[in-house]
Amino acid sequence: MSAEEPLFRVVRGVPTAEELAALVGAIVVRSRRAAAPAPTPVSAWACSARPAGAAPTAGPGAWRASGLPR
Repeated sequence: MSAEEPLFRVVRGVPTAEELAALVGAIVVRSRRAAAPAPTPVSAWACSARPAGAAPTAGPGAWRASGLPR
């Protein structure tokens, strides 16, 4: 497509400047890409340092080990 060639043309009728502006605006809005959905924030309470399913183990020294990082 050359720079001289129009992007669209009116085939029937005589639109006003406002009607042409509305048409161009509608074409611009419809030709935009859809915005990506915003990522959902993750609560600090939902994030845990321990992996899911890691149950504390019973036994000698378990009370001491429960306070240590894994």
